Amino acid sequence: MIPVKVKELVCDLMMNPVVLLIDEAEEKALPIWVGPFEAQSISLALQGICFERPLTHDLLMGICARLEARLIMVIINDVIDGTYLAELHLWRSNKELVIDARPSDAIALAIRAKAPIYLSDKVAQDSLAINDLISEEQQQEFRKLLEASRSGELKKIVN
Repeated sequence: MIPVKVKELVCDLMMNPVVLLIDEAEEKALPIWVGPFEAQSISLALQGICFERPLTHDLLMGICARLEARLIMVIINDVIDGTYLAELHLWRSNKELVIDARPSDAIALAIRAKAPIYLSDKVAQDSLAINDLISEEQQQEFRKLLEASRSGELKKIVN
């Protein structure tokens, strides 16, 4: 399994939301297209925004907490006809429970639970070199952003 993290949420040329997952070395990326509601949920989680009343993914996290279940990891484990599949791995009463999920929902929950996200070896084969995703100019900008995020200066570049 390959550990990945959510690098960002972007839109493609048709304004469809895409979650960009990257490996630890920040050399490979896997774009996953998601629905607008899931994109909003992921975006809110990435920004740490919480509402007074729980949204769907927050509700599920609350249910897990009440049931004393903990999300220990998410695995994007398969791709069938261009559609990715995922699993939620929960720990409850000294037992692991595996639940089928859409990758978008799994990612939204993983961010909230601060749980790791993995790609199966099969899915990782679909990942692309960062160089293949963006132009040389965009790569240079991407490298600047990566360095800035590592050094804590991202706010200065963004503002």
